[in-house]
Amino acid sequence: MKTKIQWHPAFTAAMDLELIQNRNDLIYEKEYNLNTKPLEIDLLVIKKDAAVHISNEIGYLFKGHNIVEYKSPDDHLNIDTFYKSMAYASLYKSYGKTVDGIKADDITVSIIHEAKPDGLFRYFEEHTYPVANPYPGIYYIEDPIMFPAQIIVTRELNEKYHKWLKALSGHLKKENIQELLDSRSHMTQKADLELADSILEVCIGANRKIIEQLKEGDNMYDVLMEIMEPKIKLREDKLRKEIRKEIRKENIQETINALKDLNLESTKIKSVITKAYKLSENEAEKYL
Repeated sequence: MKTKIQWHPAFTAAMDLELIQNRNDLIYEKEYNLNTKPLEIDLLVIKKDAAVHISNEIGYLFKGHNIVEYKSPDDHLNIDTFYKSMAYASLYKSYGKTVDGIKADDITVSIIHEAKPDGLFRYFEEHTYPVANPYPGIYYIEDPIMFPAQIIVTRELNEKYHKWLKALSGHLKKENIQELLDSRSHMTQKADLELADSILEVCIGANRKIIEQLKEGDNMYDVLMEIMEPKIKLREDKLRKEIRKEIRKENIQETINALKDLNLESTKIKSVITKAYKLSENEAEKYL
């Protein structure tokens, strides 16, 4: 069975690394709930000081409150997706702590996708929505929309400045992975290394063919596996713990059923399983 690629955690990690020079100026709210699910923004980026200039061109459009929606390579990006993101921005504005507490002119919308959504851009053209392309892969959608918006096409971004967002692809080449590893090797902060590793983990899952090719005595493969080994071990340990937990639950339940067949009172059953499985009174109560 094909494993589903978990793109979104890697996306938030990539955004953090993209905007690393302004990290202290920004607040990140991942999967920000507008109300109740599924009304959830992928990433809300709030400037601590609205006047701060973001050094990365992806953030040039940013104001005080910035809704960022990420569409994985498998997702569709069309006009309805675009308006849904605008609706999220409207809801976010309306949920301010006071009336007009969040100003409409202090909100932006960014939608990120690997490939350029030709159908969406045809719609903009047919309906005379002005579209500017100030930087490679970055498209500003201008009036008559409610909030300043940009479509970011990661495939078209400058590789030198946006390697982490561009890494969210199933079409990487050997040199792309080498560039990511080189960048990682210069990181000194534990948090940055963890962000980079979460992106590399997705890269490995999404680019199986190139990873298989690297197995043939390539040092890059050894480096990748060295990075991923702790993560794989943690995942395996977690799985083993979950399995043991389920087996233990099953054993406790079987014991309870057997004691019930003997027509024992619930207080006696609780006493037996508390001692046998070293449970607290409250833990034992949950099984009865």
